[in-house]
Amino acid sequence: MSKQTWSAEKARALLRLLDDDSPMVASAVSEQLKAFPEEGDAFLREVAKGADSDLASRALALMEELGWSDGVEDFLGFIRSLKYELETGWLLLDRTVHPTCDVSVCHLFLDEMAERCRQLMIPPITPRETCKLLNRVFFHEYGFRGAAKESHHPDNSFLHKVIEQRRGLPITLSVLYLLVARRIGFDLEPIGLPGRFMVGCFAEDVPFYVDVWAGGHLREIDELQDFLDRISVEDSAAFLLPVTVAETLSRGCRNLILQFRREGDEKRSKLFHSFLREFEKALRSEANA
Repeated sequence: MSKQTWSAEKARALLRLLDDDSPMVASAVSEQLKAFPEEGDAFLREVAKGADSDLASRALALMEELGWSDGVEDFLGFIRSLKYELETGWLLLDRTVHPTCDVSVCHLFLDEMAERCRQLMIPPITPRETCKLLNRVFFHEYGFRGAAKESHHPDNSFLHKVIEQRRGLPITLSVLYLLVARRIGFDLEPIGLPGRFMVGCFAEDVPFYVDVWAGGHLREIDELQDFLDRISVEDSAAFLLPVTVAETLSRGCRNLILQFRREGDEKRSKLFHSFLREFEKALRSEANA
């Protein structure tokens, strides 16, 4: 049996069935749309803009039923709320371009990784030993790696794509790493070094850093200070301190501006530039409140 594909004929057939009141037909339509989430989402959005108000209402109801919300508006709402939480924010960022991605799958995957870490933990365990345990699970058992060959592809900036492909940028790998760590009660922090996002551990008298792009290599503060001195960074000590959720997500947006521009997708490049401006506007508003 050949694999089904989305086609104009399929779209026309679904359009004819969209307002059918039969529960059996409605269920069949829903299943067909779920089988083609990207195309189905675009189809429903087009119908929702149409002149037929009954069909538009049905399309909107189906989008809500399927959880295919307006990812752009949801992310803008998150930015303007000033209630920033990293996991929620980044998965909302994913849905700006991939509105049908199932974020619950991502949550469950991170839960699974954390449970595997718990299975291996034998207390008492030091912070450095905990990082080595995380490295074993993250890199050796689950196979995460830096996306060296296609680092400029936008997929490397979306958490659900990084989970699927086990490849990502320093920032997305770092975010996943610290989200797993927090699930086991081990608090790590995002560190926004120039050109290389990392994770910081401040649980000891002297901080140390996890270079997730380099397979979880533990780096000392003196080593990173020397690196910053070599590239002549002003106020270099500030780069060794944690960055906020807003700063982390803003950096993700900057990456996507450049990645989509390289892909020739100026529309999406401008979209992420608008998110960056929205972050700046929201934070200015908070500072002046």
